[in-house]
Amino acid sequence: MAIQVTPYVPRTITVHLGLPEAAAENVTVSFPDYVKNVASSEIYPTWEPAAIQANILAIISFALNRVYTEFYPSRGYNFQITSTTAYDQKFIRDRNIFENISQVVDEIFNDYIRREGFVEPLAAKFCNGTTSTCAGLSQWGSQELAQQGYGAMEILRYYYGDNIELVRDAPVQDLGRSYPGVLRLGSTGESVAVMKTMLNRISQSYPAIPKVFPVTRTFDEKTQEAVRTFQATFNLTPDGVVGKATWYKMVYLYVGLTRLSELISMGQRFEGVSFQYPGLLRQGDRGSDVAVLQYMLSLTAEFDPTLTTLTADGVFGPRTTQAVRTYQSRKGLQSDGIVGEQTWYTLYRDFAGIERDLRSDGINFPQGEAVPAMAQGEGNQPYGTTSRLGQFPGQDLELGHSDEKGGVLV
Repeated sequence: MAIQVTPYVPRTITVHLGLPEAAAENVTVSFPDYVKNVASSEIYPTWEPAAIQANILAIISFALNRVYTEFYPSRGYNFQITSTTAYDQKFIRDRNIFENISQVVDEIFNDYIRREGFVEPLAAKFCNGTTSTCAGLSQWGSQELAQQGYGAMEILRYYYGDNIELVRDAPVQDLGRSYPGVLRLGSTGESVAVMKTMLNRISQSYPAIPKVFPVTRTFDEKTQEAVRTFQATFNLTPDGVVGKATWYKMVYLYVGLTRLSELISMGQRFEGVSFQYPGLLRQGDRGSDVAVLQYMLSLTAEFDPTLTTLTADGVFGPRTTQAVRTYQSRKGLQSDGIVGEQTWYTLYRDFAGIERDLRSDGINFPQGEAVPAMAQGEGNQPYGTTSRLGQFPGQDLELGHSDEKGGVLV
């Protein structure tokens, strides 16, 4: 069952009139007025319409990225963005707004760009392209492209890549924060699943924190254990209860580790993973539920050579049908290639059993063993304290890859 995340456009945004740590005033303005101010401060009203629109979409997307990732609130600040180009975008209090820029903003203030297949608005950085350059949009360069006949999205793809898309008419609502209230043992709901997803990503970089598997909407004992380990790792009260401080520490780390607030973002997919039965699946179906099915089949096949490994591409084609039939035959189920509830949960039990065995394999995946000091993780936590020393690091490892510890695969 998919866990959907939908960014929104805030009715208002609070701007800090200075560097983040400076004792400067905060002003709260409507989001369209904020965009009009920045656009009137950053670009010229005499530019080509396509250049103006492209720049405004970049301004909107960058600001929404700051809002969506809670970039400043997760660091303890009481604002969403600053007025300085050293960190964010140029905002001048009470400045005059150009009429044509105001009209464009009114038309598109709730449109933004993002990477295809990902949730977060793109952190669409830009610079003027003359006195400063950056890995993003050149403002004067966008005008030159517009003069050559480029449209707004063509300009944006020129600078940010072909894999961006335009989201139109995003919902507008009052500014809120992601903190859902206290989560503890017995809590249920989407917020629990979101919290588990954050924990699992953080555990890739802090492997003393056990992964919470599978990702469900229920706060169980395993979740409580993982939360306590997280809290102890980051000097929070290890009570296993996710209060405001614990939640925002998770948000801060999750955003940093996935680089959701960076132009070159690792990206946040639309859905978290849940292994609950999604309903009947058969050839021709597509989507994340099919990808989960393929993933379970493939891991199970790694330990049973009579089964078929698959690419988890989310497309239920003939190869997936055959893999399902083979599995059903092995389990004495009706071999029709259609995944009903019995097939799904039989497969899940096998899949979960394999994962559980890997966790308890003290030879191949030792637990609690002393390791050399040079192999210790962040916070001087030895890797041996992790519940599974061989946690998948989150990406395929190939020749030439390296990590922050200086290890290189050769």
